[in-house]
This record gives sequence, C-alpha cells and structure tokens, in this order.
Amino acid sequence: MFTGLVADKGRIIAISSGSESAIFEFQTNLASEIGIGDSVSVSGVCLTAIATSDKGFKADVMIQTLRLTSLANLTVNSEVNIELAARPNDRLGGHIVQGHVDGVGTVLENSTGDKWNKFVIRIPAHLSKYVVNQGSIAIEGVSLTVGEIDGDLVTLWLIPETLARTNLSSKSVGDMVNIEVDVIAKYVERLVTHDRT
Repeated sequence: MFTGLVADKGRIIAISSGSESAIFEFQTNLASEIGIGDSVSVSGVCLTAIATSDKGFKADVMIQTLRLTSLANLTVNSEVNIELAARPNDRLGGHIVQGHVDGVGTVLENSTGDKWNKFVIRIPAHLSKYVVNQGSIAIEGVSLTVGEIDGDLVTLWLIPETLARTNLSSKSVGDMVNIEVDVIAKYVERLVTHDRT
C-alpha cells in the first residue's frame, strides 16, 4: 500500500524489452532503502524490485502492465515518480493508493497560474463514476484532490510543492498518465451490487 506522497523524482536508465515483458531499470535517490522483493510505486504502478544497486533498482514489467499503464510510452531518461511502500507506523498524508492502475488518462491542459498549475485530464469514461469533487484520485501515483469533475474531464490544481517533487510539471498536452481511482468507492460499489444479487 502507498499514500500517494511521492518521495523522489527518479528516471529510467535502461529498458530491456522482450516478447512478453520488459525489464526497466530506474535511478532514484531512494536506492539505499530498496531491497530485492520490495514493492515500489513507479508513477503509480506497483512494481517489485528484482535487483538493486547503489543507484537504483530493476523491475520486471509484464505485458499486461505495459498494456494497461503509461509505462509502455516511456523511454530511457523519462522522469518517474517514486514512492516506497507505506509502513504501518507512517502518517497517511495522502490517501490509500494500491499501485493498481485503473486506466490511462490524457493531459488536456497544464497551464501555469500565479501560485499553481491548472491540470486538466480526460479519464476513461467508465472511471468517472468513482470520482467526486474534493475527493481523492491518484495521477501518476500522486495523491491529489479533485477540483472539479465534468463528465470524464477532471480538473486539478497543482501546488508548487507537487510540481517540484513530481513529474507532473513536465506533462504536456497529449501525454498519457496513469489513473487510480479511490479504492473505497470501488469497494462500496461492489458491496451494493453484491447485495442486489
């Protein structure tokens, strides 16, 4: 489990692609805290470290993950958001983020204001029912508060701290971003529909 509070802005330093999977190598300042087998959120995707070094770690990325996330669109030197798994005694400063991407959205606007960026994305239509104004959503693994939802358009306001610590500041119109909706909303829906059957 993660909190959506990004701890480091890392980057991809190598990609070895196979027919059914790929091995990504990431550089991060958190390398000393990562062990083999650890879960690491990479731009919102929960990956398992298969090798570590003093610079970073490697992770297997299965074909299903490449199909369902924006990782397939990244290249060597792409920036990624890195978060280590939450510890039971940590503060939960964001919200519950699993690292299980629900879909990929498209950036429609990332414009600079006086004190924040207006960040507008189009999310897959089937996910909009899980998003509410002032609710939580994870974009690229970053826990954010929804400013406004209008159909499948989600508007967020990114503060300078978020822009400095994550890769969201470098996202341009047309870029793909990983979306994870609030897991509590999905569980509530499941419980309600299960009771009807």
